[in-house]
Amino acid sequence: MTPYKNLNQAVGQLESLPAIPHIAQKILSLKIATEEGEKALFKLIEEDPIILSKVIGLANSPVYGSGRRILTLHDAAAVLGTKRVKMSALSLSMMTSLNRRPPGRLDVEKLWQHSLSIAIIMDMLARYMPQALRPGDEEVYLAGLLHDIGFLVLDFIAPQVSDEFHARLLAEPECSMEEMEAKILEMTHSELGAQLVSHWDLPEPIVAVVRSHHLDSETECESVRVLNAMLKLAGKLLANADIFETADKKVTAEDWQRLSINPLKADDILAKVAAHINAIEPQNA
Repeated sequence: MTPYKNLNQAVGQLESLPAIPHIAQKILSLKIATEEGEKALFKLIEEDPIILSKVIGLANSPVYGSGRRILTLHDAAAVLGTKRVKMSALSLSMMTSLNRRPPGRLDVEKLWQHSLSIAIIMDMLARYMPQALRPGDEEVYLAGLLHDIGFLVLDFIAPQVSDEFHARLLAEPECSMEEMEAKILEMTHSELGAQLVSHWDLPEPIVAVVRSHHLDSETECESVRVLNAMLKLAGKLLANADIFETADKKVTAEDWQRLSINPLKADDILAKVAAHINAIEPQNA
């Protein structure tokens, strides 16, 4: 199944985890507040067709309301802002570094669409939150895009285990993801992902969110609790799109209260989410 006795041993050997990709190191080092840094960022993205197409696709989400088809990176930056371009490119470079060739049973494209959609909806939710409670754009995007990277870690270090896990999920739809993890894995995808992003020296709040996003923990710091609340609400809002994870579909008054979002804004938010889902449904058909 794996060259190690179990997943805990594999993850315990840091050399079994991939190093942070070279392009991600370059992106992290850029000072995008300068014209030189912005040009360098755009050059890096334009040299990678996969990252370029994903960033442009992100800018075309109806959530951002550009009203026109975005075709170039510069137009995407005008819609998203350079910070969002940087964070999406950074996260995608990290995720693609774990892609397995040939691909296995993990639907990597669906995982990416799920992660991207979560980040987009979290970003939208942030704009309805009070400024004092709102996380930074960087934290929102890294948390949204990397929260499920543990599935890619599993696929990378133990491909046969990953294939069995995803095959069983399809064969036993009555079994939740958490129940299947308990049956097959020694670790949850959340813990696997946290081990990797910690190995990559990403900020501690991001490590904590990746580790705890399926838990109802009150022990985390305020910023982590807020990011987790945003993740959970985004998951509920996107549940009907059937993107990768199943989720509780019932949005409650408490979900809005946790983020200090006025419930009277709910219809506006739901309309924007529906527009985003309609835009991506042809890709998931």
